[in-house]
Amino acid sequence: MPKLPVVSGKECIRRFQRDGWRQDRQRGSHVVMLKAGETASLSIPLHRELAPGTLRALIRAAGMTVEEFINLR
Repeated sequence: MPKLPVVSGKECIRRFQRDGWRQDRQRGSHVVMLKAGETASLSIPLHRELAPGTLRALIRAAGMTVEEFINLR
């Protein structure tokens, strides 16, 4: 199992956009992303460094593995 990377909120948004997610709206420091065909939405905090549990939950909600997320550089 690959190690979870340390990424910022902006980098996390960039990686999800490469997978087809689009930025829908922003309220305060959270960006909500949607993807066609997916029922889930991702709420990504714009922090300098995302907590490991938060990042893992976002990856899981997107239906990805950590390895797939790492390869979206």
